[in-house]
Amino acid sequence: MTNRERFSRTMDFQPVDRLPIMEWAGWWNLTVDRWHNEGLPAELTDAGDIRQYLGLDVHRQLWISPRAATCPGPPGHGQPIVRNREEYHAIKPHLYPDPAFNPETIAQWAARQATGEMIVFITLDGFFWYPRTLLGIAPHLYAFYDQPDLMKEINEDLLAFHLRVIDQFCEVCVPDFMTFGEDMSYNHGPMISAALFDEFLRPYYEALVPRLLEKGIVVIVDTDGDVTTAVSWYESVGIQGFLPLERMAGVDVNQLRADHPNLRMIGAFDKTVMHLGEARIREEFERIAPVMRHGGYIPSVDHQTPPEVSLDQYRQYLELLREYCERYAPGGSE
Repeated sequence: MTNRERFSRTMDFQPVDRLPIMEWAGWWNLTVDRWHNEGLPAELTDAGDIRQYLGLDVHRQLWISPRAATCPGPPGHGQPIVRNREEYHAIKPHLYPDPAFNPETIAQWAARQATGEMIVFITLDGFFWYPRTLLGIAPHLYAFYDQPDLMKEINEDLLAFHLRVIDQFCEVCVPDFMTFGEDMSYNHGPMISAALFDEFLRPYYEALVPRLLEKGIVVIVDTDGDVTTAVSWYESVGIQGFLPLERMAGVDVNQLRADHPNLRMIGAFDKTVMHLGEARIREEFERIAPVMRHGGYIPSVDHQTPPEVSLDQYRQYLELLREYCERYAPGGSE
């Protein structure tokens, strides 16, 4: 099978010769810096090039940002860029760029995708994430109550941007899957209530997700923390899957599979055990093996590989990942 066939069949719960071997996220800068000192060629800095060098299935990701290069950043982490509607309108010339990506680069990806070698995915800002990037972490949570009209205006503009760029991107290359950057959960569950989701996020997802599904794109939400409660909210607007399914936040992929039989999932391998030796790595793979066998799931690190993991330890993880992706492939004999 080609990489694309294997990915598509896995996401469709069909038998495969082995599961995809993917690292959906890039690596921490500190991790890459360490690996450069341990034998990773110095010229390899791009995540896609590093994946290919290490023998993972080839894929490329583009995060299509609604913020132009001229958009100012926050004065500090989690601090606001805008505080009210007047400031939002003042900054709009620096938002929603057109064009939002380089079509020549994407055409090159499309050519490799057409051979079956490369999996292509895009990321779009989610309707929880994006207002937070403008308003700041704490002011954003207050804005659900103090500035609801501004919140809705921002997401209406974001929806229009997404609808435009999806059509433009798909004219060049139809992604195999996409993710919404949301990070709406923390280690005790979602940061907002179901009622706030229904009022402030649902209308925009219901307008956007069908367009993605019509184009045959697998639609996944990227949210850290414990997603258990929020899964059903997103499923109700057509979202098909989730990543990274962080073990340290208490996410149990086996229980998620029992509760949501059709949920697509990527991630779930506890990154904190990768440097603890073969026995501990195997124990973690055995934990997620039932979901691997069921299908609709790609085992991968449950976020970025931390710098505690040496290059040799990461190679050992990859060797065992390949073994388990073959042993527990859906439709296999074991």
